Amino acid sequence: MVKQTLVTDCGSEPGLISIDTAMALLSTSVTPLAVERIPVAQACQRTLASDTFAAVDLPAFSQSAVDGYALRINGSAPAGSRFTLSGEIRAGQVVDRVLQPQHAVRIFTGGKIPPGTTTVARQEIVQRVSSSGIELLAALEPHRDIRDAGEECRKGSLLAQAGQYLNAGAIAALAMAGVSQVAVYRLPRVALLITGDEVSSRGQAADSVDDGKIHDANGPLLSAWFQQHGIACERFYVEDCMDTVAQTLAQLKANYDLVISTGGVSVGDYDFIRAAAKTSGFEQVFWKVDQKPGKPLFFARCIANETVGKDTGSNEQNNCYLLGLPGNPAAVYVTMQVYGKILLNALQGVSHLPQWFPARLQAPIKADKRERLLRMVYTFVNGEIVVSNPGNQQSHMLGNLFQTNCLVRIPADESLSAGMRVFCQITNLFQAY
Repeated sequence: MVKQTLVTDCGSEPGLISIDTAMALLSTSVTPLAVERIPVAQACQRTLASDTFAAVDLPAFSQSAVDGYALRINGSAPAGSRFTLSGEIRAGQVVDRVLQPQHAVRIFTGGKIPPGTTTVARQEIVQRVSSSGIELLAALEPHRDIRDAGEECRKGSLLAQAGQYLNAGAIAALAMAGVSQVAVYRLPRVALLITGDEVSSRGQAADSVDDGKIHDANGPLLSAWFQQHGIACERFYVEDCMDTVAQTLAQLKANYDLVISTGGVSVGDYDFIRAAAKTSGFEQVFWKVDQKPGKPLFFARCIANETVGKDTGSNEQNNCYLLGLPGNPAAVYVTMQVYGKILLNALQGVSHLPQWFPARLQAPIKADKRERLLRMVYTFVNGEIVVSNPGNQQSHMLGNLFQTNCLVRIPADESLSAGMRVFCQITNLFQAY
């Protein structure tokens, strides 16, 4: 664990911090947001704030696992055994009468087995011999195809722990266990601040963008990134003016939990984010990371009350965090995939860092003086992840994002041969091939 220490002198090249240090500082410098209780049906893409327990047994009653016949036999039954048919049980129907020896009841998947049942014969091994009789076509053991009450979990047993991310499957599991509401962390209020006089913010057609202007990629990129994470955000554009940037940050700080800015974090004459952040009440945590792309990464915070949230997880005193990204769109994409995820996790009470998986290089890679985060393509070869470089890795290029589905860490000052081991982070688990 990296000690949470504010880095105040990262401006020179010797002061660059490592990727691992930056990730740890992000994870440990954030207070989780407030907790709220919401219906399970509305909790997809949220994070549990407390342990959650089953409200009922699963299954709630002993039931048939197949369409077939509930039987009462003494031990096993050989092929050719006959039974008297005495009724039918559909799913959702309750029959309380006790099943008698050598009797059978027609039953369907999910149907509650009647008292006295010792086994269930699936319909594929049964033939009707009369209107009220059946015969087994194969031998049958006791207790076949019965789902016992509580075999998955008992009422009051732990279903999911705090920090669990709720996807569609988790929602289904909670609902089936009778959980109607869950305690989750509030979603962050997010503002996107796009800087740069050269950026056209009007979504103009290609032939109508003013001379010297460029189409905005960062705003749509970040909006889509948060949309993928189930979070709404608002977008703001600001001119390269110190006073304007400072005033805008001060306003955003008062109304949002998280501000993501693009551009204005380097050392140019018109890079005002750091100075404006200080003026508007933010405290720098770190600036500049020994990585490529995204070296001038900036993270600052404005803590309204250091004690808020330590006992309750509440952040209602309007703490605000500022993640200042470079202006080049590929750097924006890469830094959000790594650091944006960590920041969101921390706001949702999750302190562990994303996992990096071992992989093999398909082709050699030349050395660079900084550690690189390359957009690459992973495939599985003989049960192992193999990563390949599609090229066009410059920080102003985005074309390879049509193919790439992972980020790969390439150590500084090392030339890597084909087949050497590297570490990757999966960025697209649902990409079609």
